[in-house]
Amino acid sequence: MNAADTAWIIVATALVLFMTLPGLALFYGGLVRARNVLSVFMHCYAIACLMSILWLAFGYSIAFGSGTSGFWGGLDKAFLNGVTADSLSGSLPEILFFAFQMTFAIITPALIVGAYVERVGFGFVLLFSALWMLIVYAPVVHWIWGGGMMSDGGIFGETGVRDFAGGIVVHETAGLAALVIAVFLGARKNQTTPPHNPGFVMIGAAMLWVGWFGFNGGSQLAADGSAAMALTVTHISAAAASLSWGLWERVKYGKTSLVGVVTGTIAGLASITPASGFVGPVAALIIGTIAGILCQEAVNLIRNKVKIDDTLDVFAVHGVGGIFGTIMIAVFGQGAWVAQLGALAVVGAYTIVLTVALVKLVGMITPLRVDAETEVNGLDLSVHGERAYDMSS
Repeated sequence: MNAADTAWIIVATALVLFMTLPGLALFYGGLVRARNVLSVFMHCYAIACLMSILWLAFGYSIAFGSGTSGFWGGLDKAFLNGVTADSLSGSLPEILFFAFQMTFAIITPALIVGAYVERVGFGFVLLFSALWMLIVYAPVVHWIWGGGMMSDGGIFGETGVRDFAGGIVVHETAGLAALVIAVFLGARKNQTTPPHNPGFVMIGAAMLWVGWFGFNGGSQLAADGSAAMALTVTHISAAAASLSWGLWERVKYGKTSLVGVVTGTIAGLASITPASGFVGPVAALIIGTIAGILCQEAVNLIRNKVKIDDTLDVFAVHGVGGIFGTIMIAVFGQGAWVAQLGALAVVGAYTIVLTVALVKLVGMITPLRVDAETEVNGLDLSVHGERAYDMSS
C-alpha cells in the first residue's frame, strides 16, 4: 500500500460523491419548474443510496471480479466476499478502490435523471436505475476497466480502447440511455417554462467542476504527476468550453446566458473525461473549445430538429461530449482508431438494445409516466407530498 496514493483517492472518492450530492442535484433541480425541484433532488438522492447497496451486492463483482469470460467479472466478490482491510488493488486498499468506483456507479444512472424529469414515475426511476446499473453499466466497466474484452489484447487487438475516466463507460452509456427513455416517455405537456432557479444551476455546475477533479484526477489511482496533469487538463477544457459556448450563444442570439455558460462547462468536462489521462493542456484547450460549440449544436439538433424532449439535454451534452472526447484520443495519436470507434459502436449498440428492453420490462411492472393531472400539478406535491417553496411562511 502506498500512503500518498491512498490519501489522494480517499479525497477523490469524496469529490466524486460530491458531484452527485449535491452538485448534480442542484444543477438539474434549478433547471426544472419550481413544482418539480424536490422530485429531482429525490431522484438523485435515492439513486445514490440504491446504487451504493447494489454496487456492494453485485455491481463491483460484475465489474471487477476475477471472471475470465471477458464479458463480466462473475460473482466471486459479491458483497465484497474475500475483501478485507488488508486486501490490495494495485497500491490502494481494495476497499478504497471499491468505494471510489462506487461513486462512479452512483453518478452514471443519476445523469440519466435529466432526460425524464417532470413526468416520470418514481417507481420506474428506482427499478430501472437498479437493473440498468447491473446489466448495462457494470458489464461495460468490466469490458474497458476490469480487464475484459475491450482492454489490451482483447477484441480490438494488442492496443485496446483508451477511456481514462469514463467517456464511454459513463457518458456514452448514460447519454444513450437518456435518449432512449426520452423517446419512450414522449414530450412534457409544458416545454416552454424557463429554469426556475438559474442560481441553483450555476452552483450545481460549480460543484460538478470541483468534483470532476476527483473524477478525472482520481482515475490515475495514484498521487503523481499524471494525476496532476489530468486535473489540469480537466480545468482547461471546462474553462474553454464555457467561453466558447457563451461566445457561440452571443453570435447566434445576441446574448450570453448564465445557464448556457455553465452548461458549456459540463460539456467541456464530459469531453475531456476520456482523454484526460492522455493529452496535455493545449490539446485540452482545443477539445474544450470545440466541445462548447459542438454540444450546443447537438442541443439544438435534438431539441428543435429531431423534436426529442431529452429535458435537460443529457445526450447532447454528456453523450455527445463523451463520444467526441473518445474520438479525440485517436485524433491526437493516443489511441488506435479501430479500438476507439469500435468500442463506441459496440457499447452504443449494447446500451441501446438493453435500455430498450429494460424500459419495456420495467414499464410492465410500474408505470413509466405519471398521469396528466400529476404532471400538471407537479411531482413534488403529488408524488412526495412536499413543496420546495412555501410562499406563505
